Amino acid sequence: MANILVVDDEHGIRELLSEILNDEGHQVELAENASQARALRQQAQPDLVLLDIWMPDTDGVTLLKEWSSTGLLTMPVIMMSGHATIETAVEATKIGAQSFLEKPITLQKLLKAVEAGLNRQAPVPAAGVRRPGGAIAPAPAGAAALPVGELTVESAMTGGQGVPAMADLGPQAQQTFDLDKPLRDARDEFEKCYFEFHLAREGGSMTRVAEKTGLERTHLYRKLKQLGVDLSRGRRSGG
Repeated sequence: MANILVVDDEHGIRELLSEILNDEGHQVELAENASQARALRQQAQPDLVLLDIWMPDTDGVTLLKEWSSTGLLTMPVIMMSGHATIETAVEATKIGAQSFLEKPITLQKLLKAVEAGLNRQAPVPAAGVRRPGGAIAPAPAGAAALPVGELTVESAMTGGQGVPAMADLGPQAQQTFDLDKPLRDARDEFEKCYFEFHLAREGGSMTRVAEKTGLERTHLYRKLKQLGVDLSRGRRSGG
């Protein structure tokens, strides 16, 4: 899976994103400010960066601009903020940001944005932004798909295009059960098959299974242990 750098000055957000992305099989590096982000950008060579806009030392847009002007914007960058304006989103797009996540960040939007970012090519700055050496880069296709008056922050960062949904590649939901047995045994057998199905479908991600089944993660873990479900089945391999 990918090496992802999370840059945010809020400890709780860093830990939450780290837990979710680790559960998806990604390697996660954490930075609480631009200084740490610069060092980890050089050391870890991330495949994708989740970058907060508002930080105390250097804001995310300034850091993005710095990476772009020095030739270091070689990975997709997803901007994050709870207070961004359309103008900020458009500016970040011109610099080379891939997309934008508004806080509070939902699990579904986070996973879709990360998936889309990892599947895209290296970012290309919009027209009028000079690359190192003075060359003018072409504008990304669809970057001005909507008039500014109709833009939301998210659409401004994606050129009016929605983040593509992930394909459902889960196994077929077809099982047969022996109903000629006590209710408790039949129920346990069904529940075990049910959770094994969703674990396989979600690649072993406990976060997604918890969301899908409507259970809290701690309760889900206890339930799976009680049913004797093999948690290693369906787990994505690293890489």
